[in-house]
Amino acid sequence: MYIKPKFAPLPPRPHTNFHHVLFDSPQGKQYPRDHVLYIDGLTGEKQTFGQFYERVRDGATAVAAAKDDGGLGVRDGMVAIFASNCVEYSVVVHLCLVLAIPFALLPSKPTHTELVYLLRKSKATKLFVHPSLLQQALQAAKETGFSPRDIVLFGQSSKESINYPHLDDLIRNVRSKKLPRQDVVPAHKNTLAYLVFSSGTSGLPKGVMISHGNLSFCIQATIFWIMERNKVMPPPPGPSPILLCFLPMYHSYGLHYFTFLPFLAPSTLVILPRWNIDDALVAISKYKINSLFLVPSIVHQLATSPKTQKADVSSVLSAGSGGAFLPPETAKKLTEVFGSVPAVTQGYGLSEGTIGSIGRPAPGQFGIQPDEMCTGILIPGQEARIVREDGSEADFDESGELWVRGDNVALGYWGDEKATRETFTSDGWLRTGDLFRVDRREVFYYEDRLKDTLKISGAQVAPIEIELALRSHPEKLVVDVAVAGVPGHGRIADEKMPRAWIVLSEAGAALRSSKGESEVFSRLEKWTQSQLSRYKWLRGGMEIVNEIPKSPTGKTLRRVLVDEYVRRTAAANAKGEGAKAKL
Repeated sequence: MYIKPKFAPLPPRPHTNFHHVLFDSPQGKQYPRDHVLYIDGLTGEKQTFGQFYERVRDGATAVAAAKDDGGLGVRDGMVAIFASNCVEYSVVVHLCLVLAIPFALLPSKPTHTELVYLLRKSKATKLFVHPSLLQQALQAAKETGFSPRDIVLFGQSSKESINYPHLDDLIRNVRSKKLPRQDVVPAHKNTLAYLVFSSGTSGLPKGVMISHGNLSFCIQATIFWIMERNKVMPPPPGPSPILLCFLPMYHSYGLHYFTFLPFLAPSTLVILPRWNIDDALVAISKYKINSLFLVPSIVHQLATSPKTQKADVSSVLSAGSGGAFLPPETAKKLTEVFGSVPAVTQGYGLSEGTIGSIGRPAPGQFGIQPDEMCTGILIPGQEARIVREDGSEADFDESGELWVRGDNVALGYWGDEKATRETFTSDGWLRTGDLFRVDRREVFYYEDRLKDTLKISGAQVAPIEIELALRSHPEKLVVDVAVAGVPGHGRIADEKMPRAWIVLSEAGAALRSSKGESEVFSRLEKWTQSQLSRYKWLRGGMEIVNEIPKSPTGKTLRRVLVDEYVRRTAAANAKGEGAKAKL
């Protein structure tokens, strides 16, 4: 099945540095210089658009200026950014874009082994580090041969600042010496802009290569999407949006929504270094946050925490969720708790597609009334195929792998030709690894990750389908769940059977306390067997856990659960106890 976007074709885009697209466009030129752009949600430090822009341009000058002039003398290579969210994170991102020097986005809470791997993988020649992470950076630098002289600090000042160059000092030097401002370095469609590392839930993380052309396409597609949406759902009148920003800026979701998209129209972004429900609720009340960008695990926490019930969240008017599948009942619960949020907007994207490929339309847009289970329609400029396992085209309402093509598709994987060939076709298609079906309205429905899908007696079983059945139990016994395949229960040696790890609701915990764990399992088993075909039953058993492990962007880490189960089972077998699986 081949699907075209419902939007009119996008006009040709100039092949230029992405900095020009944002700041030399009509939108960028009209941004009030005294508008408060960023606020540190913990300290209250503010940065206006004018201050931000001047720091970007002076920072780029400082990085490129000769060492004899007090600069860093950097005009090529790869810059790695190692920090939690902070006001200055966006400054470093944009000064690299000005210089057309690619940057690698490192996760802010890696293990030592992970950081060493990523530094080596990125081939970084300069490392911009927040002082709070300096010691970890130095330990990794020793092991990789990375010179401490190539470490630059940014963000808060610290006692270590006297031993390493600090962005504040570099910018002060540029201004005191009145060094000539560095011009924006020319860039083209395929000029590498940055590396963002894939989640690594299977296999080692890979550096996804995003180009200046990819970024320009995504901005233009976003503008067209908003224009079309506004035809059927005009934005409410009022002041410019105030966003709460805690999603990691090293990930595509946070990077785009907090460092790129804000420059399409005036907005204020309140920055938190990471997710913390107490800090978030204080910031919502204090700064009158009216727009939230969330992931499913945080939607769940906000919707179920008593702290949310007690907080003043009346200013919040809109919320969106991305990064992973959001169960409809969780989205509905959030709207009920917040009251002023009519719906949780959703979509689909992946780092290899820069940011987004599918978005849920507004009611009535293109004559579509989206239901709560749909993912949405193709964004402008994107085309798609739904492909069966044998490579043939799937039919309407038939599950298959989603392939997408457009100028948002990444250049490939950094230094990994084999993985690039496996994921990106020679004629421009991106194999997403995600299963979708499409109805006759050309509306997309997410099914599951292809790598997570189980084959049982030759039939495909999507873990999400079983998870939804467990969540929908009439007594609401489950608040979170993960299903994955485990060995040792199938009819043949290498066949895996579905197993569920469940987090009990208050009702489920009360039932467990009064009648025991076996009663909980019995009721859930009877319900799922009434809802699902026999081959989808939980032959791998069930287990109650305190929480489901998730990535920073809300993706369920099924592999973590399976590995622990296999380890535990092997240990039990070694002791002659057998696999003590629940149920």
